[in-house]
Amino acid sequence: MPLAFNRPPVERLEPWVGRSIVAVAHAPGDITLHGLLCNDASYLRSAVDVDWSVETADGMLAIRDETFLCGQHSKAMPLGYCGGIKVAGLMLRPGALHTLFGLEEAGMVDRIRGIAAAGIPDEEVTGLYSPDITPHQWLERIEDWLATRIAVIDPPPPDPLSQAFELQAFADPNKSIHEFAEAHDISVRTLERMTKRDFGLTPKQVMRRARILDLAAQLCGVADEQEEDILLRFFDDAHLIREFRAFFGMTPGVFKRNRSGLLTLSLEIRQARRLEILEKIEPGAVRPWMRRAFHPAPEG
Repeated sequence: MPLAFNRPPVERLEPWVGRSIVAVAHAPGDITLHGLLCNDASYLRSAVDVDWSVETADGMLAIRDETFLCGQHSKAMPLGYCGGIKVAGLMLRPGALHTLFGLEEAGMVDRIRGIAAAGIPDEEVTGLYSPDITPHQWLERIEDWLATRIAVIDPPPPDPLSQAFELQAFADPNKSIHEFAEAHDISVRTLERMTKRDFGLTPKQVMRRARILDLAAQLCGVADEQEEDILLRFFDDAHLIREFRAFFGMTPGVFKRNRSGLLTLSLEIRQARRLEILEKIEPGAVRPWMRRAFHPAPEG
């Protein structure tokens, strides 16, 4: 079964949102669990009833009963959480963090800001949650809220070039940057400016991260086992270990033995979206790592 309910966004959000997610899991309030977070997309997230502590580029950040905006990651973030998981949110397409919320992707890499940083009162979004609704209703409220905001501010959709580059990272992150630029009739310098604006990283950093996250998904058991070329994306074992350490601070072997449940959840969301975008599976289909189809819990 999937670790979180995640699906494509409602149609009216598709130009700006790549995935809609809600995860609810209960745990004793006196036990702190530790894990990692590493995303290749910016996020809008609401987290309630649970204490979080996240090691960001600005230092340790405590979060509870708050809606926040997360930038893309250049490496994994250590975090702790107490009381389980209760979070709903939207994975933003490259560039949407700026067009929807006015925050620069480059300035948000490895950072988290409360939604008030975008001039939006926290209660406006965090208040969409109430204990008497289902997780799916909570997610739908967040989608409706963002759709209403988009209708009011009328932002431009993200650059199609950035969406094409994200697709390339999903399909073949070993493709030459020069080949991609030539195929899209742009200069490498133009590509570099676009990725800095919409990903916060250089083109090579985006591709390196895609290779590592695909490998990490394999190690966590949330990948398509028929994709046998993942290890072939690295020159040799030394290259693989060096790249993996740069993102996760440990070797692949240590990572697999001590895999983070929360990171596995994030990677499952990414891989589900990736396989759907590459048209390897249909939305709602049984994913390669699932034993049976996912059926949302009944309402009420």
